[in-house]
Order: sequence, then C-alpha cells, then structure tokens
Amino acid sequence: MSRTAAEIATQPACWRRAAEAAAAFDGLPRPGERVAVTGCGTSWFMAIAYAALREAAGQGETDAFASSEFPVGRSYDRVVAITRSGTTTEVLELLSSLKGSVPTTALTADPKTPVMDAADAVAVLDFADEESVVQTRFATTALAFLRAGLGDLSALGVKPVAEAAVDAELAVTEPLPEAVLGAEQWTFLGRGWTYGLALEAGLKMREAAGAWTESYPAMEYRHGPISITGPGRVAWMFGTLPEGLAGDVDRVGGHLVARQETDPLADLIRAQRLAVALAESKGYDPDRPRNLTRSVILA
Repeated sequence: MSRTAAEIATQPACWRRAAEAAAAFDGLPRPGERVAVTGCGTSWFMAIAYAALREAAGQGETDAFASSEFPVGRSYDRVVAITRSGTTTEVLELLSSLKGSVPTTALTADPKTPVMDAADAVAVLDFADEESVVQTRFATTALAFLRAGLGDLSALGVKPVAEAAVDAELAVTEPLPEAVLGAEQWTFLGRGWTYGLALEAGLKMREAAGAWTESYPAMEYRHGPISITGPGRVAWMFGTLPEGLAGDVDRVGGHLVARQETDPLADLIRAQRLAVALAESKGYDPDRPRNLTRSVILA
C-alpha cells in the first residue's frame, strides 16, 4: 500500500478529532463576521467549500480567494488561511500584508513553521499531517474542523461531522465501480459548498494519475461541458443530483455517479482512492507525483 493510500484510510478518525478540536478553539469566525478564506491549490478548494457552506448557513458574507489573487484592500472582519505546510510563499506574504489590519486565523499541520508567527491565531491539526506530496487527509480534516465550527447544519441537509465520519468509514473500504476505474475521462460536479469538492476531486486525479478531468457547477454542466461526456466517460455528482441531470447524462451515453445518501466529504474519499488506483495502474508512484513538491516556496 502506498503512503498516500494509508493516509486516505485514516480520515474518519481525523475528522472526529477535528470536530473535538473545533469545539475548543477560540479563533474561528463568529456569526455575523464578514470573512474571507484563502489558500493555494487544494487548500483554496477547501476554502471555496467552507465559504459557500458558512454563507448558506446564514453566518455571514464569506468569500474565498487563491492567496495570490486576494483583494488586500477589501474590508473583512477576519481572514482564514489554510496551509498544510505552513511555508507556502503566497499565504505567508498575504498574512504579512494583513498583519495589524484585520484578525487572521490559520489552519496548519506543522507547528514548527513560519505561519505560527504570521497569523494571529493558529489551529494546529498535526494529527492530520501527511508524508505524501498530494494532500488528502489534511485537506478534508481542515474542512471538517471548519464545518464543525459552524454548528448545526441540518437545515441545509448537511450531516454532523460525526455522521460524515461514519460514511467515510465505508468510503475507505468499499470497492470502486469498474465503470469508474475503467473510464477514460471524468467530470466532477457540485452545487453550493460541494462545488469546492468537485474542484478538489478533479485536481486529485490530475495530480496523482495525470488523468483527464474537469470540474463544474452542476447547473453549468449542461451549458456546454456535457458535450465532452459520452460512452466510457463519467459524470460524478457530489451531493444532491439536480432534476433532469441523470437523464441528460444517460442520453449522451455517459456513466453517472451520484451517491446522494453519502456525505459529500466522504464521497471525496472515493475520488481520492480512484486517483491512487489509476496512478498505480499506470505505473506511477502516487506518493511522488510528477512535477510537484509538498509546498511551493518561491525564490
């Protein structure tokens, strides 16, 4: 088993610890605050998911930006940065530029890195740190931590993190469908907060397996992207399936994946496992993906 696969399997336990940690952490956004969430790569996609979930929960206007594209002059009550390594150049530069002007909170896996001094409050999720270059468990654990901090989301149809962890236990063990393993192309779809998960699923497949993947908001899929779907190709929906979409995918000959009873964050685990399986089938090392490093540190 690759190190990446082993880390993927630990996510249910990590999420439970994250929910406990969130209950004791004082630096999370408060209801009513105007918040921006930021990160790079996978962390940016988790920021997108959290921002949509927080705003949908009625807890305040919440934006998400790649750290390199952050509108520094815009007014916020708090900025939340996600950085597994604690060393990513764009995140550290952004936090430095915000110092003293707006409260900042960072989520990291490594307490011995510059982010500890760069942010005003830091949540250290070191139990979810990874040896693998490709992020899996830290990203989902960071989102579970932030999600738990939002409290009861049942009005949105979102399960408590503890229940999501139960779904995750099945997601790390159940066999992946042959139609998904044998496809030549995958399009990941989401609505609201699950769009960030769709973006992350596509990235994971590209990073680990060099796969041809695309990601879109589910309702935008029929405005052009569906043209790429056909026999031997997959459309994978995170969360509730929009009305009529199943028929549209069937009409063009594609294979639809829609586990509506499964928590979408747990469903992301299945996409992570698929990325590892595809990488190994191609003779790639999922622990050492091509052209990638654990952290981007610019000169």
